[in-house]
Amino acid sequence: MKHRVLGNGFTVSAIGLGCMGMSEFYSPRDDVTAMGVMDRAVDLGVSMFDTADMYGPYHNEELIGRFIATRRPDIKIATKFGIVRNGSEYSRTIDNSAAYARKCCEASLRRLGIEQIDLYYVHRIATTQSIEETMYGLVKLKEEGKIAHIGLCEVSAATLRRAHAVHPVTAVQSEYSLWTRDVEDDVLPTCRQLGIGFVGYSPLGRGFLTGRFQNPDEIGPGDLRAMLPRFQSANMQKNKSFVAILDELAQSKGATPAQIALAWILTQGDQVVPIPGTNSLSHLASNIAAASITLTAQEMHWLSSAVARVQVAGERYTEEGMKGVAV
Repeated sequence: MKHRVLGNGFTVSAIGLGCMGMSEFYSPRDDVTAMGVMDRAVDLGVSMFDTADMYGPYHNEELIGRFIATRRPDIKIATKFGIVRNGSEYSRTIDNSAAYARKCCEASLRRLGIEQIDLYYVHRIATTQSIEETMYGLVKLKEEGKIAHIGLCEVSAATLRRAHAVHPVTAVQSEYSLWTRDVEDDVLPTCRQLGIGFVGYSPLGRGFLTGRFQNPDEIGPGDLRAMLPRFQSANMQKNKSFVAILDELAQSKGATPAQIALAWILTQGDQVVPIPGTNSLSHLASNIAAASITLTAQEMHWLSSAVARVQVAGERYTEEGMKGVAV
């Protein structure tokens, strides 16, 4: 496994593991399978696991905590605070206050069974709270040794600069893939300029870019994707163009569409790290193998030109899901 350096010397595997789907949103929980995937991920060199207190809620951190206690692997844990859910409902509010950050941090440490969180993200940005005050609160947690690095999720470039002026930000996490490229306008260039790492979640378009989904009927009950605009029938049919493009290049490379999608992200800069999630051992191995795929300049040009000719159909979240995004 190759490694990359995010901001402030924080070194992680070139591909991380997104753990959210092990607890909810996509399929029923299977802790035994999830444990096996995490175990194999460590064997294959993955050194960063990504979670959040709201995944479950709480179950995902508890699951990772049980895994850590069993194996004591040499991995970095990234978790988040800021989204307040009403039980298991999808509806949420946002709280970035220093007091809430401290409460959440201490609870996450207990669930994870660790003394320090390697990378602690503000999960979403509240429009009603000062990012400076949030950062001051996180700096205190860092001074106390409860967290090692500070990150922000789905943040605007302007807010990122304000936060970074208070204390160096190690990483920004936002959705990033061939069909979600908003960050290329301002956020990614700002990260490069300020020496901040970038972590891309849903790099496979929540599974769509793998070619797995042909129609909405293939989405199981309780699956978050059933309510997302891009997974509605008419939009899915239009968005298949992205899969066709990936598949064409994949066949010429002896790879899969998912591997090409991940390899494309890995070419966007040495400080860019995708974190695909999976509950499948075979998909895990395939995803990690993408780090060994090299896309030539000619292939990158062809891919960029092909994608530029199509337009994604549908927003990436519902209105509820967009709360706190790009603030």
